[in-house]
Amino acid sequence: MSARAAIVTVSDRASRGEYEDKGGPGCEDWLRGVVTTPLTITRHIIPDGRESVATTLRQLVFEGADLILVTGGTGPAPRDETPEGCADVFEKELAGFGEEMRRASLLEVPTAILSRQSAGIAGKSLIITLPGKPSAIATCLNAVFAAVPYCLDLIGAGFIDTDPAKIKAFRPKAK
Repeated sequence: MSARAAIVTVSDRASRGEYEDKGGPGCEDWLRGVVTTPLTITRHIIPDGRESVATTLRQLVFEGADLILVTGGTGPAPRDETPEGCADVFEKELAGFGEEMRRASLLEVPTAILSRQSAGIAGKSLIITLPGKPSAIATCLNAVFAAVPYCLDLIGAGFIDTDPAKIKAFRPKAK
């Protein structure tokens, strides 16, 4: 059985069809280029807002998504409430993900300090928030994804592995 990933684009304009979603396809392309085990991917586009994010994430967790990537809505603008919606759903926050994504992003652009990326666990789902720009998505996923397969193992989610030439999944050796 393949692991299940869901990609959620958070954007008022994209949800109304006024703007082409680039974040969702960027996430999917990145996953398909790195993950080597079978992976079923669904994509969703929702409007900005705390409640729309929380409602969508709760539904995806209920449906059994192993990995949920949320792109967009992580900045300081008034409608950027993705972190707040995620916080309403997280059972455990994994602060190191946000710290590492910002560190990696700051090497490329000084405004990365404005980002509010995070990650957390809800049920057997790992949720990671990302910026909306495909190049920034790649920077962030490259920075943290080595830990994702083992995290999924620890929470009882679906198994995934990676192409070690691109990202070497880290799993501690059994004693």
